[in-house]
Amino acid sequence: MNIDIVIVGGGPAGLAAAAAAKKAGAERILILERDKELGGILNQCIHNGFGLHTFKEELTGPEYAQRFIDQVEELQIEYKLHTMVMDISPDKDVTAMNREDGVFQIQAKAVILAMGCRERPRGALNIPGYRPAGIFSAGTAQRLVNIEGYMPGKRVVILGSGDIGLIMARRMTLEGAKVEVVAELMPYSGGLKRNIVQCLDDFGIPLLLSHTVVDIEGKDRVQAVTIAQVGPDRRPVPGTEKRFECDTLLLSCGLIPENELSLSAGITLSGVTNGPVVSDALETDREGIFACGNVLHVHDLVDFVSEEAAKAGRSAAAYVSGKSLKQGKAVKIIPEGGARYTVPVEVYPESCDDLVTVRFRAGNIYKDAFVSVYFDDEQISHVRKRIIAPGEMEQVVLQKKKLLEKPGLQNIRICIETDEGGR
Repeated sequence: MNIDIVIVGGGPAGLAAAAAAKKAGAERILILERDKELGGILNQCIHNGFGLHTFKEELTGPEYAQRFIDQVEELQIEYKLHTMVMDISPDKDVTAMNREDGVFQIQAKAVILAMGCRERPRGALNIPGYRPAGIFSAGTAQRLVNIEGYMPGKRVVILGSGDIGLIMARRMTLEGAKVEVVAELMPYSGGLKRNIVQCLDDFGIPLLLSHTVVDIEGKDRVQAVTIAQVGPDRRPVPGTEKRFECDTLLLSCGLIPENELSLSAGITLSGVTNGPVVSDALETDREGIFACGNVLHVHDLVDFVSEEAAKAGRSAAAYVSGKSLKQGKAVKIIPEGGARYTVPVEVYPESCDDLVTVRFRAGNIYKDAFVSVYFDDEQISHVRKRIIAPGEMEQVVLQKKKLLEKPGLQNIRICIETDEGGR
């Protein structure tokens, strides 16, 4: 089976990439989705707050997903559900399987990776104690409550203040549960400020920063959880333990891009994001294989996922049409001074778009700081930010015409600076 573009994943990234690729002129596009329906994780995100950037209105997760599903249907883009992609070779040979077709192979001209991310499991957290019933990841609890109609418990402790954990604190409260506390290992929350306000503050749920779980009691079912403060080395401080009786512990301790298929394709991954290293066209270091959405790096807003995925779709369509996406010399993009990473990591001035969006996250909280961009040692921009937090993505926009004005440019440095003078 020969296909122009195979898209792995039918969530928000895959749908937006498919629609953009089709509009850009790609003919045969196939979405492969392992679930029973399109939409991905948005199907269980029944809270509102989606779509403010993309559609200029507030939508629930399923409503937002349906907007893109409708586009895919209208554009007559093919998709296969209940289909698991088993392998992607470096030359874009995709091996997949489902009940109807068995194991089958597709030779694609281009591949777009849009597999999303998964939650970090308990085994990766080194939490001591027994392993009784009542311990769930926050995403699993969200699916149980919102789709399966099952309440995981009535007295809840949440470890981790990522957005899913914050949203589930509110959701469990609205369903009649008592959320005792949200504990966070880091000295700052990993979620959006608006979620801290709307999901915790509005319901009187305490957030304990620099705290972690040090013991879980109960053999058949969780009976209590002990939380302790941690020091700068993130080790528990003796004498700071607090015991909370509960029947449920939800874990919201970070998201990990689903990149097993990326590894099988021989794609280089970032040591910071665990997602592929990409150029300004969102092309990986395997020619013709692109990545977007949470498989590339974990986003805060789905609107940015859609925007990024549309870029990947247009790039894949251009690649299939024979256009070179890496003309001339690459300029490296380097994060410095508190910026942990950048997506993309390089830009090709001769072939890039007129405007190139570079996204990054901070490694700490900065107040009254500046986001600065340097072309080699020349400062190009210096923008004051009232607050920069790890839970919210930052971005800078590079202009092609300014890049072309510097033919000898070696590096673009993106820095967080805490004063006028320097980093």
